[in-house]
Amino acid sequence: MKAVGELEHLVLLALLRLGDSAYGVSIRQEIEHRTGRDVPTGALYTVLGRLEEKGLVCGRAAEVGPDRGGRRRKYYTLEPSGERALAHSHTILRKMAAGLEKKIEALALAAEQP
Repeated sequence: MKAVGELEHLVLLALLRLGDSAYGVSIRQEIEHRTGRDVPTGALYTVLGRLEEKGLVCGRAAEVGPDRGGRRRKYYTLEPSGERALAHSHTILRKMAAGLEKKIEALALAAEQP
């Protein structure tokens, strides 16, 4: 199984965390809130489209609400293959980082210094 890219990994984690309430804005906010990383809307939808094409996520359009101005909100869920891809990618990252926790923490602290 091929590992997913960094932004794909973050999107899959956000989908796992958000469950049934995962749609574009909520996914973007979750990633930005937890990582401090600004995720451009276009980049997010490009990744979601790519994950759909790979069969890792499923998008479904919700009913049109009066607050949406006639536009449908699209919700995303993890497919079983997406869960496996996320677990695989996460395992690879953990294996690579094993034994380096103190060095990584030191790097993070140094990066925070002005």
